Amino acid sequence: MDPKVHAAIVAALKGFNEYEPVEATAHPRFDEVFGSDADFLSKVDALDAVFDDMPQLEPLREVFFDLLMINFFSEDVKKLEEDYLETAEWESIEEQTIDRGTELLNVLLYLNECRDEDIEPSLEDFLKEFLLVDEDEFQDEYNIYEPIIANQILIESSESEIQRIAQTLPKDSELAELFYPVMYFFKNLQGGTESKQAFIDSSAEPAFDSSVYSILTAFK
Repeated sequence: MDPKVHAAIVAALKGFNEYEPVEATAHPRFDEVFGSDADFLSKVDALDAVFDDMPQLEPLREVFFDLLMINFFSEDVKKLEEDYLETAEWESIEEQTIDRGTELLNVLLYLNECRDEDIEPSLEDFLKEFLLVDEDEFQDEYNIYEPIIANQILIESSESEIQRIAQTLPKDSELAELFYPVMYFFKNLQGGTESKQAFIDSSAEPAFDSSVYSILTAFK
């Protein structure tokens, strides 16, 4: 398992457990799934089996799928042919899992790139240099991230104001659940000084928000 992914899993479960109970067997079961030599779709099935057995963790199912994907890109792909991600087999896997995961995957990929290229992450860099939202050919990304693009100034605002805007997003927005923890993460990267308690006090979903924020900080 990628050490960063392992750290993110530990942090996520700890962050969630601060507000909702997590079974003691959760951590080793996730380690078993992520560290196995099974193929990717088998790992997806095994991951879903863990969540099926532990319904209290259901809010984390799709963000853990993101972590499984990151782990595949970082570790599993090393065991496969060099151009595996360009094969028909991988294209089929992408089609079968197209409805899985969240936009958190893009943030994690961005943080990986920042580490590889020794770049200090920032919200502006994420939007303009990684997602390329200003480029005409990337308008799908623009449409998805428009709530963040339109509210970049919030990283200079309070947690309560970020949460207020988060509550105005349509429930079917791909960023509805992630807006608050992701914006808070970038706010702190920009030198925010508020404590995590202020973040939690303004949260509508403390266990989920704490978990997502913990994933990002552990991954960075």
